[in-house]
Amino acid sequence: MEFECRLDRRQAAAFLTARSYRTAPATLAKLACVGDGPTFESFGRKPLYREADLIEWARAKTTGPRRSTSDPGTGLAEPAPPGGVSAVTS
Repeated sequence: MEFECRLDRRQAAAFLTARSYRTAPATLAKLACVGDGPTFESFGRKPLYREADLIEWARAKTTGPRRSTSDPGTGLAEPAPPGGVSAVTS
């Protein structure tokens, strides 16, 4: 039987930080409460994270390459019309 390692919150934060996704254990705790964090399992009251879930979550939160702060970084941005004001559509 193959076993995949599970990380506690402190280890999960260190794992993400070591891969340039700087994250604090307290951030993971808050995100677990509001539902915006990485997927986790519980062993009793202790949350446990899989490395693959941590990386998947971090990549989903990361934009693509950007040239400015107004560029969404998706590679699908349309250039602004002349005059720099974009039209609002409903």
